Amino acid sequence: MIVRIMGEGQMRLADGHFAELDKLDDELLAEMEGGDEPGFRRTLSALLDAVRRLGTPLPDDALEPSELILPAEDATLETVRDMLGDDGLIPG
Repeated sequence: MIVRIMGEGQMRLADGHFAELDKLDDELLAEMEGGDEPGFRRTLSALLDAVRRLGTPLPDDALEPSELILPAEDATLETVRDMLGDDGLIPG
């Protein structure tokens, strides 16, 4: 699976990592719904860190379709809420 982090680039992740990312996405969605900005910041950071840790960066000149697009680390809760509605970052 190809994941893009906005403002950073693309990472290739094995499909076997989907469960770990989905768990973090569920936490992030709950924090968004509850307006928990500190929790949102913490979980978004953990989600992006997991993608960076588990993934292999694609070259900057690679243009592959991304299955997932994640917001930048500095994205606000409101910005992400507007981007997603109530679907979460990772399609279930």
